[in-house]
Amino acid sequence: MSESQLHFPPLPAGERLLATVAVSLAIFMYGLDLAVTNVSIPAIAGDLGSSISQGTWAITAYAVGNAIVIPLTGWLTARVGQVRLFIASVLLFTLASALCGLSQSLEMLVFFRCIQGIVSGPMNPLAMALLMQAYPPQKAAMAMGATMMTGMLSPALGPIMGGWITDNFSWPWIFYVNIPVGIFSAWVSWRLFQHRETPKVKQPVDYVGLGLLVTWVGALQIMLDLGREHAWFESSLVIALAVLALTGFAFFVVWEWYEPHPMVDLKLFTRPHFSIAVALIGIANIPYFGNVVLTPLWLQNTLGYTATLSGSVVMVGGIAMFMIQPLVARWVPQLGFRQLAAIGLCFMVLSAYMRAGFTPGVSHGDLLLPQLLYGIGTSAMFMPLVLLAVHGLPQWQLAGATGLNSCVRTLTTGFGTSIATTLWDQRTIHHHAQLTSHITLYDSVPMQATSGLGNTVGGEAALNIVERLINTQAQTLAVNDFNIFSIAMFLVCLGFLWLVKPGKAEPAGTAVHALDH
Repeated sequence: MSESQLHFPPLPAGERLLATVAVSLAIFMYGLDLAVTNVSIPAIAGDLGSSISQGTWAITAYAVGNAIVIPLTGWLTARVGQVRLFIASVLLFTLASALCGLSQSLEMLVFFRCIQGIVSGPMNPLAMALLMQAYPPQKAAMAMGATMMTGMLSPALGPIMGGWITDNFSWPWIFYVNIPVGIFSAWVSWRLFQHRETPKVKQPVDYVGLGLLVTWVGALQIMLDLGREHAWFESSLVIALAVLALTGFAFFVVWEWYEPHPMVDLKLFTRPHFSIAVALIGIANIPYFGNVVLTPLWLQNTLGYTATLSGSVVMVGGIAMFMIQPLVARWVPQLGFRQLAAIGLCFMVLSAYMRAGFTPGVSHGDLLLPQLLYGIGTSAMFMPLVLLAVHGLPQWQLAGATGLNSCVRTLTTGFGTSIATTLWDQRTIHHHAQLTSHITLYDSVPMQATSGLGNTVGGEAALNIVERLINTQAQTLAVNDFNIFSIAMFLVCLGFLWLVKPGKAEPAGTAVHALDH
């Protein structure tokens, strides 16, 4: 490929701003649908005549379809073209959203949710690639910051918006809201990017690689979704899915490595910077997304917060990301990848350390500072690592690289959710057993407290109050345990971060305009 085929000049300032808005709306819509359905499952299940456990397949179907297609972004881009694929992804996602809202049975909803996940696969990585090319080298970090901030805010806003829409309208509207957003994003993006299309390259279809990818990713996602419900590896179904995922992954790696025209370009992992950055992003994403899932659950189910009030706590981190993002984009070239990512990880360790000491009596104000630090740390850590992943890559490899990076983040999001909820369940049981072991007929303090409550509200009511207090304490201690786990994971990332060579970075120029292959 010649340089003229691959290099596009930056868009004018006004068009860049409009492009950022249009592309960010697509990313927000994509990320929102990863989380918005969760809180609406009871309403969906009741309306469609199914159980809540059956209703969760609407979440699983989306995750499986999405995780399978994301790593195919590079291959699809080569065959279709970057701009055409992005526009098609946005429009098909919008259509699938409308069909989800029109579903009259759970089977219809699960089918269209799977379609929605499949067609949205290329959306996020291509959005990043398009904006990286639209900005001049010295400002490409700003473009990356905009996409990252949008991608991180949408999972936090999803449960709040989903609950509010379901309560005030009806569950189909969590899908209908995508229609005007998707049409606007596709129309503006086409107007701005239609003359910046990448050349199409016809390659043979790697059917074996595609089959192996569908097998291991599908088995892994279903295992992560069903594991908690089936007691993990105590279930023969979960064990079978784990073996299928592991075996399929091993065959997939070997096949794709030696296939002349692979569906997924695993040779990108021969670049040390790419491998290290993607590994660090995956490891850090586990505690990061675990916190995104666990914090609202703890605030609402344990401390009695409303969805709106818990959202106000979570949103502090999003506001911090929004405020710090321009500064981080400016600091990346000055401080370098490793230094800035290390600073971000230190903020996240400090935040997790503060949260590890929470009690059920924690005030609303005390919750905000750790979230503020977490938002600052998230922005300062993830942006340098994402830029490091594409550092030095030619423009024609950006779509494949961002696709692989997004695939790792999607898979580790599933790991983070499963680990957080499972750890919370198990550690709650552990702490509950420990706390109740101290309540005996021979321990005067709890006996006096129970007796005093019994005189006030009655014996059975007193026991119920004591049980609720114990559950609240046990669930809070379990959340603290997850934060200790988070500290350990972030410290592991700090250790691996030293594999990155120090020095000043030129992330945007080398990532976007290097054409050597």
